[in-house]
Amino acid sequence: MKLALFILFALVTAFTYWLRHINLRHLKQYGSAVPEEFAGSIDEDKLRSSTAYTLDSSRLGLWESLFDNGLLILFLFGGLIVVYDRFVMGLCGGVITSAILYFLLLTWIQTLLGIPFDLYGTFRIESRYGFNTTTPKLWLMDFFKSQAIGALLLTLLVAVAFWLIQWSPHRWWIWVWAFMALFSLFMMFISPYVIEPLFNKFEPVTEEGLEEDIRVMMGKAGLTVGRVMQMDASRRSKHSNAYFTGIGKVKRIVLFDTLIEQMTHGEIVAVLAHEIGHWKKGHIWKRLVTAELMAFGGAWISFKLLTWPALPGLLGFGGDLSLPSRMVILGFIGSLVLFPATPFSAWRSRCHEREADRFATDLTGRPQDLASALVKLSVENLSNLFPHPWYAAFYYSHPPAVERVRALLNAISGTGNGDRSP
Repeated sequence: MKLALFILFALVTAFTYWLRHINLRHLKQYGSAVPEEFAGSIDEDKLRSSTAYTLDSSRLGLWESLFDNGLLILFLFGGLIVVYDRFVMGLCGGVITSAILYFLLLTWIQTLLGIPFDLYGTFRIESRYGFNTTTPKLWLMDFFKSQAIGALLLTLLVAVAFWLIQWSPHRWWIWVWAFMALFSLFMMFISPYVIEPLFNKFEPVTEEGLEEDIRVMMGKAGLTVGRVMQMDASRRSKHSNAYFTGIGKVKRIVLFDTLIEQMTHGEIVAVLAHEIGHWKKGHIWKRLVTAELMAFGGAWISFKLLTWPALPGLLGFGGDLSLPSRMVILGFIGSLVLFPATPFSAWRSRCHEREADRFATDLTGRPQDLASALVKLSVENLSNLFPHPWYAAFYYSHPPAVERVRALLNAISGTGNGDRSP
């Protein structure tokens, strides 16, 4: 069985690398011609920079993936997990304490080994293409803050989960699932006010006249104003974006200050209308419900398999491995089993994005504004305008930029409204 799992892992890994290969080959083949939808918004020099940025970022991602997969092979198939298990379990006797130490050390080791890739990506690749504004001091501050927060949350989760396992040996999977679900909702409530401000400064939009434009648009959508914030993203990067955060009464839309600098008021309002579309169409709660239903089923399956004496034997190990090690093995096997679901999840997300685009078009009545905003986002972020269709179908959570812009321009033609130029 160990050989069969290794072959399955090798096939999955080879498939992901093949997708990466055909995506980059497709970019090299077609990436020299400006798409019709982007004519006048990107020149050949910018297009060459976009192609080079994608290639450099992908190469770094490939090397990091090879490194991580090599470590995984040594850890699981090379037997290092047994050595690690005995080392950690020999440090302390308590079940909960041992489990916390097990996952904390494993997380820290993985994080430390990934630092060179992060540094190279931030201070070489991002700097080379004019995106990085992070200083070494700020990078270190972010690193230590994120590690401290991560360690605190991980300690809490592991401690409660293993306490529930001891408290209810035959029903723990229900209690652990319920705790994790409530904890996720709790984090969605407190993150905008407790965690996110530790890294960035948030304030109401300050662009003159923009607040009134937002007020009018949100009034059309039946929402109250007061939850649209701008973030000082420019302290770390020149990349631009917008996102929503929180849930219920603490939900809000966040605009990067770089995005506000790059776009007109109409384009910003169109981006906001798209984000509001996710709320109004119920995409948030639909994703939450789907995730929790899958987690509920996964918790029950995990309970059955973690108590199965032969689980460690699937990788050729004895039955004396600790519960944390069994969880690691189960997580690895689960990632292989669920891999075929990746394109379905991506497809579902793309459907939501198209629906949000249509909502924004109907709400503002100006599809050209959203089209122009998407063009600017793609050009300023040096996005890949020529992804291979299979790669995009398998991984992209958003439709490719050219496809989205084309759909919006077709909407303009269909209504006879507006100028086609961005």
